[in-house]
Formats: sequence, structure tokens, C-alpha cells
Amino acid sequence: MSIRVVAAQNWFYQKRFLDFPLQVYKGDSCWVPQLRIDQAGLVGFSFFGHRDPFYIRNLCQAFIAIDGKRTVGRICAILNRGHLERYNDGVGFFGFFECVDSVEVAKLLFDTAEEWLKNNGCKIIRGPVNPSLNHTLGLLIEGFDKKPAFMMTYNPKYYENLVERNGFAKSQDLYAYWGPISMLPEVTAKLQPICDMIKERTGAKLRTVDTKNFQRDVEQFLHIYNGSLANTWGFVPMAEEEIKEMAFFLRRLMIPELTTAVEFNGEMVGASFALPDYNPRIKAINGRLFPFGIFRLLWRKENIKSIRVISTNVLPEHQMMGLGLLLLNAMVPKILENNITDVEFSWVLESNTFSRGSLEKGGAIKTKTYRVYDKQIG
Repeated sequence: MSIRVVAAQNWFYQKRFLDFPLQVYKGDSCWVPQLRIDQAGLVGFSFFGHRDPFYIRNLCQAFIAIDGKRTVGRICAILNRGHLERYNDGVGFFGFFECVDSVEVAKLLFDTAEEWLKNNGCKIIRGPVNPSLNHTLGLLIEGFDKKPAFMMTYNPKYYENLVERNGFAKSQDLYAYWGPISMLPEVTAKLQPICDMIKERTGAKLRTVDTKNFQRDVEQFLHIYNGSLANTWGFVPMAEEEIKEMAFFLRRLMIPELTTAVEFNGEMVGASFALPDYNPRIKAINGRLFPFGIFRLLWRKENIKSIRVISTNVLPEHQMMGLGLLLLNAMVPKILENNITDVEFSWVLESNTFSRGSLEKGGAIKTKTYRVYDKQIG
């Protein structure tokens, strides 16, 4: 029977789009379903009553591949106007790609996404991004022996073949690092004299997030994230609506003790934070927050002993002052005091040699590689 690709423009096809990963990953002990209401919003569906603010200015079209009555693949074509305005490079994106092990089915999906992007003026297709570099991205190509950390992607090994056989080539790799807890006391001992000297020279002060002004502080963290990554490959700053949405999301997941802000002349100029690895809990509730999943997800979150260090950022005008070192060093005693057993630092761009070098010198081990691909359209 012939395979057809259809746009997921109504509830029936959108539900099939969201359900398809359950078919691909059935029996895979490493896979963790995305929170269903979160994925619906990120794809641009609104039947759950929420649509991500990314789509205030950007466009996304979801497609599914159908063989008879069976769904065999899915993909989104994404027009990121913020990226095009910033880089003027004709790049459109694909994301949320899932597929059976068939080069032919993958080709139909990629061809459909390329055609949609071409009709919207794009010359290059890049991905996977879900739906932007400020969300999850990259195809896992190394590190299948370790389960994914919270808000990191995972996919079958054969996806690399499906993508590359369809003409895509590497654009950029991203890495995840694992930090053995045993290395931390030694790292702190080495860094402490340097950090004391930096604090004395600059007058910088460290603090945790202000729980009385949690939303304000988390939004400020994200403004620093926006400002600090201006020269990073492919980065597009989040709009104010996206910052407020992300802050609302993060404040419920963050543990204040695992955050650090650095202030210079009374102004927050850098921040670092880690999140508990909620993935085992998300797997237990099968990605469904309602009616009771949300309580199981967040109940005593401080008892989760595996964390992901997501962000350590300093505003560009202060990056040569050593404040990033202060932030990382301040995180170590907090990790030890909270009896954390497992730490992942992710993600780190291949081109970010400074961060990679700092982690590797500190004893962190690269455990996963994620790849973003490019392909000329037409």
C-alpha cells in the first residue's frame, strides 16, 4: 500500500502525531516520553489550551506519514523568523522527527518539510530542533548506553542512517559531560584560592535565587542567558513572552539551593542553575500531568539525587573577570550538601572550546554526542 504524508491540521491527525513515539519506542527502557501538554504546545497545537509563545512570530507545520491505517513517521517544518532576521542565511528548520526504520519513509517526510520551507523562502533545512535552539535539539549519535537527562533528546540508533542517507551533513555537534562526584572536593580545593582572589579584586557577591521574588529572579536569569549567548552559533534571543513562559515553567522545577547568581556593583550579571533529573518520574507518569501526574512529578523534588547543570552564563561585558569560575565553584558545595550522586553538564557546543576545556580540565567526561544537520534545499 502506498505511503502518504498529510498535514496534521485537525485534532484527529494531531493526536496521531503526539501518539506516534509510543509506537517507535515501545519496549525501549531508555526512552522517556515528553510531557504531553508541553509537546503539544511546542509543536504549535492548541487543543490542550496552550500554545508556546515561540509561535507569536514563528510558524510550524506538522506532518505525519501514513501507511494504510498505520502511522509510520512524523516531522515538523519550522520557519523561525527570528533566526532569518538575525542571520539572513535562508535557513529553515525541521524538528520532532520520528520514523520507522525506512529510508524511503524518511525521504517522504524530509521532502515534504523541504517543500514547505522552500515555499516559505528557505534555501537550507537544518535540524533537528524542537522547535529552536532554546529548546531541545540534536540527534543522539553517541552515548546510547546511558539514559537521557531531563530535557535532552533521545532517539534510536538508526536515525543517523535515515538522516544521512537523505543527504544531510553535519553542521554542529553538541556534547554532554558527566561529572564524577569524587572529583568535586579536589576541584574546589584547587579553585578556592583563585575564586577568593577574584572576589577580592572585583567585589563580586554570590547569592542563591531569592525565594520571595522567585519569578523576578528566574526571569533575570533568562535575560542573562539571552545577553550572554549573543555570539554563540545559531543563537536567537528569546522574546519577552518566551522568557516569561520559560520562567513560569522553570520556577516550579528549580530547587533554590541549586542556583547561584553573581552580582557586580549590586547588579546581577551572571547566573548558574541546575535542575533535578525528573525523567524517571516523567516515565512513571507516562508523560501525563493530569489528573495526578503533576503531584507525582514535583512531590519532594529535593529527594532527586541526579541533576543536570543547564546554564552558567555571564553577561559579555563581565566575562573576562572570572565570574563564571565563581559560579561553577559555588555550585560544588551545594551539590555535596544535597548528597547529589550524578551530575550532567549539557549541552556544550563543539565550537565552545573554552567551556569544553574547563570541564575536561576539571575531570568531566564526555558521554554523549548530539548532531545538528544541514541540507541544501533543492
